This record gives sequence, C-alpha cells and structure tokens, in this order.
Amino acid sequence: MKKWIATVSLAVGVSGLAACSDEESEVIVSSASGDITKEEFYQEMKSTVGEQALQMMVLENVLQEKYPVSEEEIDEEIESMKEQYGGEEQFNAVVSQQGHTEESFREMLVLNKLQENALIADIEVTDEEIQAEYEQMQKEVSARHILVEDEETALEVKQLLEDGGDFTELAKEYSTEPAAQESGGDLGFFTAGQMDPAFEEAAFNLEPNVISEPVQTNFGYHIIEVTETREADIESLDEMRDDIERDLKLEKVDQTQVSSIIQGIMRDADIDVKDEELSTAFDSLLAEPEEAPAEEPAEEDTDEGTDEG
Repeated sequence: MKKWIATVSLAVGVSGLAACSDEESEVIVSSASGDITKEEFYQEMKSTVGEQALQMMVLENVLQEKYPVSEEEIDEEIESMKEQYGGEEQFNAVVSQQGHTEESFREMLVLNKLQENALIADIEVTDEEIQAEYEQMQKEVSARHILVEDEETALEVKQLLEDGGDFTELAKEYSTEPAAQESGGDLGFFTAGQMDPAFEEAAFNLEPNVISEPVQTNFGYHIIEVTETREADIESLDEMRDDIERDLKLEKVDQTQVSSIIQGIMRDADIDVKDEELSTAFDSLLAEPEEAPAEEPAEEDTDEGTDEG
C-alpha cells in the first residue's frame, strides 16, 4: 500500500514494434493456414494499440531526459515493496493480481517514478516540515486490516467483528488482499510514510484494540484494528531526509493539475510523428488548454423608486 501515483502501463513488448525493419517481410509465425510477417504484425498492433503505445514510449523518453530514473532506484523500490508485503512470494501474488508480469510491473514503476519526478520538480518543502514529519515517524504502530471492494461489505465486516467475530478468520474469508490468506490481515509494525495517506491517518489515530470505521483508499475499503504502538527504531534524520522530502512533495502535488503539467512537458518536446497513420496520436496531449470564459459582471439593479426615504 505504499503511496505512489498510479498510471496506466502498456505491454513492454509493444515498444519493439516502433522501429522499421529492413526485413519487413520476415516471417515471425508460420502455420498450416499461412504466414505472418513482421510488417503485418506491426500494422495490426499499430491499428489496435499503436497510439497508446507511442504516447507511452515518447512520454518515457521525454521524461527520462529531463527527470531521469536509474535502474538502481527501481531495484530499491521493488525490494522495499517485497519487504512491505512480507516477502517475494506475497509480492509476486499482488503483481499478478494487478494483471502484470514482473517486466510490465517494472516498466510501470519506471513511468510512475518519472512522472513523480516531473510533478515535484517545482514543489518546495521547508526544513520545519521535514522535521515535523520525522518526529511523527518516531511512532510505530502494529495493525491488521480487512480489505474489501465496497463500503457496504466493510460495514458488514465491522458489525461481525463487533459481534465477536474472529479478525483473522474474517480476514481470510472477506479480504481481497492475497496475503490475507496467510497473514489474516496482519501488517506488522509500520511508521508514518509507509502506507496510503488515508489508511495511515486512520491507523495512527486509532486507540489499540478499537475497530475503525470503513477507510477508503485506492485499494478499496479497509477495516483496521491497531494492536500495539511503540517508539520506532528508525534511521537518523540526515539519513532519511531525502525520502521524507520526496514524500512531502508528493503529498503537495495538485492532482487536478497533473494532466496539464504533463501536457506542458510534451508540448515543449518538439514531437514530430513521421507515420501519417499515427499523426493524430499526440493531438490531445499537445493541444493548448482552453481558456475559461470570462465571467460577465453582475447586472446592477437600476429599478427606480427602490430607495427609502
């Protein structure tokens, strides 16, 4: 549940189709019913996902030049997620549930990171804000949760718990989180900055052994119970400063402006599509934003005879 801006990822294999080959007639599939050449395959992919694939590839190239992301950063992100989900097996289950292969998930993380870098480039965070966040991170809570798809189910689960239901068993029965079958919804100890902001706010404000109201996040609806709190054993402020600063900047991103920021970056990239059939792929991204019509001044009341006296 680590917080990061969600994006739509396309299959990485599509990227190889963008370059023209000197061997366009090379057969890549042969069958008793006929052959399929590279060019035929390219044309088919271009007509189905061509514009989306091209947008993604160009966006990644543009952002990588201005706001680069290294392989080492992605490796660290994946290792952190594996630790958060309780190991590689649980992490792989989550990746698979989201419809990704390891390769496509990694590609999605790259694009997420690139967009994050672009969105926070001009956002400022003060030393006082970093210090305050660090002090909050010195508290650590252990919690468990049951994740469901809708609020109605969450309220049903909450009532079952209040009626004496076993949390672990209900998590295994109701939770949509794959790891719940093993953990019973137990998340272990975590500090501020590790979870979805809405989940985190609820957990850090709960008294131990109290069942929360339904908490909505991008993952669904959570019923949370804090089982223990303690002082966190964390690194020094100097060691954590960069990560804290990045998280605070991400929290300040105006989600209503994300599209316009990306559009501005793409307009500055001088994109020239050579393939006529894909020439409109960037029309929506490169279009100048429409100016809101100016509001007409309110008409003054000119009726005579309304003054008293």
